[in-house]
Amino acid sequence: MEHAARSLPVAVVLTVGHGSNRPMGSGPGGPLPRLWRVEELSEEELDALVEEATIDAYGDDEQLDGFAVMIEDNLEMPFETTVLGVPVLVKGVTQTASGIVANCVRDGHHQAIDILDLPLPEPPPKGAEWIAAYRHWARFA
Repeated sequence: MEHAARSLPVAVVLTVGHGSNRPMGSGPGGPLPRLWRVEELSEEELDALVEEATIDAYGDDEQLDGFAVMIEDNLEMPFETTVLGVPVLVKGVTQTASGIVANCVRDGHHQAIDILDLPLPEPPPKGAEWIAAYRHWARFA
């Protein structure tokens, strides 16, 4: 099953603080993209998801850990999407030093793509609201 997806601007990853990398809130095309066709979440709803993911977290590294857990636990995988016009299968997510990446597979080839840059299919998979919350947090972190 092939799903249409829209292209996204590339996120900028900057070194912040004590040598840790984390995504910042803009890409070459402006603010980080929002999810499409995910039920539009209000600022309050996004803030509530951010609060849930980051409760008891101290600092950006622990908050990133919280988002990685929430996305891993709630995002229905695998799912198909299109990256650069090519269908891929997202088999999982992995936390890295610079953020959260989607583990994409196509014809036996694997590629990690920053989840902030990942085009989502229409309709998006169940649990995609956690990606929206992560994107919301990344804009202000």
